[in-house]
Amino acid sequence: MSTQLLEIQPRELKFIFELKKQSSCSIQLTNNTDQFVAFKVKTTAPKKYCVRPNVGVVAPKASSDFTVTMQAQREAPPDMMCRDKFLIQSTVVPVGTSDEDITASMFAKDDGRYVEENKLKVVLVSPPHSPPLSPVKGTLKQGPIYEASDIKILEPKKVNFEDLMPKRTAFNHEELNPMRDADLKVKKDGINGEDLKPVNATEFKSTKDGVDTKELKLAKDTDFKPSNHVGTETAKSLGELRLIKEIDEMKSKLNELKSKLDKAEATISTLTEERKSIVQERKTLQEELALLRSKTTVKQVHVGFPLLYVVMVAFISIILGYYLHC
Repeated sequence: MSTQLLEIQPRELKFIFELKKQSSCSIQLTNNTDQFVAFKVKTTAPKKYCVRPNVGVVAPKASSDFTVTMQAQREAPPDMMCRDKFLIQSTVVPVGTSDEDITASMFAKDDGRYVEENKLKVVLVSPPHSPPLSPVKGTLKQGPIYEASDIKILEPKKVNFEDLMPKRTAFNHEELNPMRDADLKVKKDGINGEDLKPVNATEFKSTKDGVDTKELKLAKDTDFKPSNHVGTETAKSLGELRLIKEIDEMKSKLNELKSKLDKAEATISTLTEERKSIVQERKTLQEELALLRSKTTVKQVHVGFPLLYVVMVAFISIILGYYLHC
């Protein structure tokens, strides 16, 4: 067949590709012939695309559209190249054929039927005003691009050492005189006076008791250890309390279940007793019915022939006797 059945516009499927977003594309089919043409859309990746409608009938000199939706993708293909393809099959059908009448056998070439086939490629287009895709661990992912002008280097702030030094305070010389006896003195062990440096007011001062720093450290360590022990004991006690509560709850639930089982057993026993009583009553009723039936049969036997029948027989016998004597 020389003439083309359907004119397809556009000749390729262009999808605006964005990660984790769906994208759609519409195709228009135009029937330039004087016959009804049915079409069917196939794809190499049916799980990736959704075609609506995938079959249809185009009237003569008319057009029909179908939409292809690409599902959201987590990763971009390498170099934004997609190898998926679509196949549009078209064939001539009788007048009055509807979309529901289309079957797969209509597009079979075994019966000598002319089936036109058109292949469409898939083209992925990056969205406008979006950063390009950058490869990360073998996959392409979208990420922002920073210019050199946007990057700022933070310079370290200058620190004034004079601000960090403790401020000197004015002392009265008369107040400092009594403290001379308690000042540190140079010993014979070889400690020079030049090695001694002034101590700030915020530093530790030696007291009359002469407590050593090593003793203070040991005291701190011993102070913290019992606190940790107390914490573990409290945690253990809390865990034991929780276990006791859970055990009590389980016991209460078991008691409730036992009470429900007792009630169920009581109801079952009552129902069985009622059933037995009903069976006994049924038997007694059957026996009474049998007695009533036997009594009715006896009454019918004792009644015998009806009175009219006896009178008629007597009348006939009298007439016969009268005629016999005559």
